[in-house]
Amino acid sequence: MRRMLKSAASGLAVCLLATACADGEKPEPERVTAGRQCDDTLSPQAAGALERALETKRFWPAASGGLDGVAEGLAADYAKAERRPPAHALCEASPSVADVREVAIGFRLYKDDELLGGGHPSRLHPYDMGVEAHAGPEKAYLFVRCVSPRLKGSDSRNARIEGRLIHFWSKLPDTAPIREAHLTILHSATLAVVRKLGCEDDAGLAEKPVLKPLPE
Repeated sequence: MRRMLKSAASGLAVCLLATACADGEKPEPERVTAGRQCDDTLSPQAAGALERALETKRFWPAASGGLDGVAEGLAADYAKAERRPPAHALCEASPSVADVREVAIGFRLYKDDELLGGGHPSRLHPYDMGVEAHAGPEKAYLFVRCVSPRLKGSDSRNARIEGRLIHFWSKLPDTAPIREAHLTILHSATLAVVRKLGCEDDAGLAEKPVLKPLPE
């Protein structure tokens, strides 16, 4: 069903492109490159990592509006102070060929007792980034804390934000390059989210991902 919807969306994009050309308007470039995925939140380094993770340079045309939706959703959830707030999807990226592989990124608020800690979750490895970071061949997590004027009260009750990347139907090996690729993608998306929220000091994230593994 997802593939059918994407096929229809792709066809609609072509029709709209043709209409624009017929009307003499300059068409908007198709959002099919790695750098245009995830609402343009991916740095060149992260875009290259996405290409490696999905083994392609061409993607289904990317939707937009995910970044605004995530920021608005997190801000609303923080104001409600619910115990288990929902997750907010930033994007889904998949090859433009007939393939079921897909990388999805989403964000939610978390409580400290939901951190993965030193429990060594299956096929996940800890890294020294943010409050916590874990990565594997199928998933990656990045936890940060945010203080922002947009989040009233966060100066005394930090907003705890979890970024999660899921690589559906991944057949990638559990190797350092794969883990680092997933973390690089998630770091770039998370940095865009915390900047959209106006988090002080970028919620403790550096401009580039810190890919330092921790002892297990």
